[in-house]
Amino acid sequence: MEKKRNNFDQYKRMIRFATVLVLILMMTAVFIIVWKRFYNWGIVFPFYYKGYWLMGAFYAFFYAIFAQLFGGMEVGHLKNSSLMLSQLLTVIGANVSIYLETVLLSVHFVTILPIVLLTVFDAGIIFIWATVSGYIFRKLFPPRNILLLYQEYDPTPLLRKVKSRRDRYIIRESCSVDEEWETITRKINCYDAVFLCDIHSPLRNRLLKYCYLRSIRVYITPKISDIIIRSSANIHLFDTPLLLSRNEGLMFEQRLFKRIIDIIVSIAALLITSPVMLIIAIAIKIYDRGSVFFVQDRCTINGRIFKIHKFRSMIENAEQDGEVIPATDEDSRITPVGRFIRKTRLDELPQFIDILVGNMSVVGPRPERVEHVEQYIQEVPEFVYRMKVKGGLTGYAQIYGKYNTTAYDKLKLDLMYIQNYSVLLDLKLIVMTVKIMFMKESTEGFDEK
Repeated sequence: MEKKRNNFDQYKRMIRFATVLVLILMMTAVFIIVWKRFYNWGIVFPFYYKGYWLMGAFYAFFYAIFAQLFGGMEVGHLKNSSLMLSQLLTVIGANVSIYLETVLLSVHFVTILPIVLLTVFDAGIIFIWATVSGYIFRKLFPPRNILLLYQEYDPTPLLRKVKSRRDRYIIRESCSVDEEWETITRKINCYDAVFLCDIHSPLRNRLLKYCYLRSIRVYITPKISDIIIRSSANIHLFDTPLLLSRNEGLMFEQRLFKRIIDIIVSIAALLITSPVMLIIAIAIKIYDRGSVFFVQDRCTINGRIFKIHKFRSMIENAEQDGEVIPATDEDSRITPVGRFIRKTRLDELPQFIDILVGNMSVVGPRPERVEHVEQYIQEVPEFVYRMKVKGGLTGYAQIYGKYNTTAYDKLKLDLMYIQNYSVLLDLKLIVMTVKIMFMKESTEGFDEK
């Protein structure tokens, strides 16, 4: 087959930016109309003439910040449903923020009804915008025809995942790199891009250089060493470039700021969610009169073991004789109350107590069961790397992975977090957790096999 090149690719970022900018301008224009009509004359010093632009600028700023946090700017990257959800959460965040600012300017609470109606109207705009922009991107940037190259590892799991995004990638052919070099390169030249699936470094480097020279796009499943190197700092002491990989986990000041965030967030969360936690506790108790909490040993930083607390979502003694039985999608052991709190992740709320006392962090690798850690380390010795930081309630792997993500992929996601840690990343992941709570696929259990 002949290789197709998309002439619009070089403009993709610019088109994405213009598409999001149009939405922000529309949202800001609608907001100014509503604010001028219902709120301006209620503030202490009403705005006149160009003063309205100031509130519009604040609104656009809030909108852009929340869009960045929730992924609302990833047009053409996210599925339409996920993009709509991101934008809906964005508009809620922006509208709540501007309402609080209006309250401050008014020096008293003002009616929230216009903001609520504005949010409903905004949701309609988002639906139309996401549909139109999705159509434009599909027309301008059709799915890439992909060649998948693999070595000794079975590429079926990756193939299955890629097939779920046929709007972006279509794997036309997969072949082993054990074939002749001329055969492989001839196939590469026939496709828009190449997927390199777990290929050993010497051959992978050769393939990368071949594709780089010919400007062929390459997607790579990273190895552990890739993630470590990718986060290294550039050192320029002499005319030979150096990469510095510190490999020490978090620095003292990072741990200090992280602990401060843990204390603030856990106290606020416990105060806000205490009524919800009380209702859940009563519902669990009424259903089967069993224990409200589920307590289990988990591993955290440096392999230390602590007891994690969750609302019980399964029947009592769901794992008899200590046998480890992971939850499946249609697990009969899950109670009706448990099914709801698992899908909404409300079963995790008691862990804010674990965070407050210092056993966990708000953000970090998910603390795994002791049995699972022992098994994973036997299969993937590098799994111990993720215990360089304290286990967390939410985190990189929880947001970008799923409940049933493989141990190796969890490790890679968690290492990306550890190696690129910053306070801003923590704050972003905390906000992103709100979005994940509405995404069903993030809570998928293991299949029966």
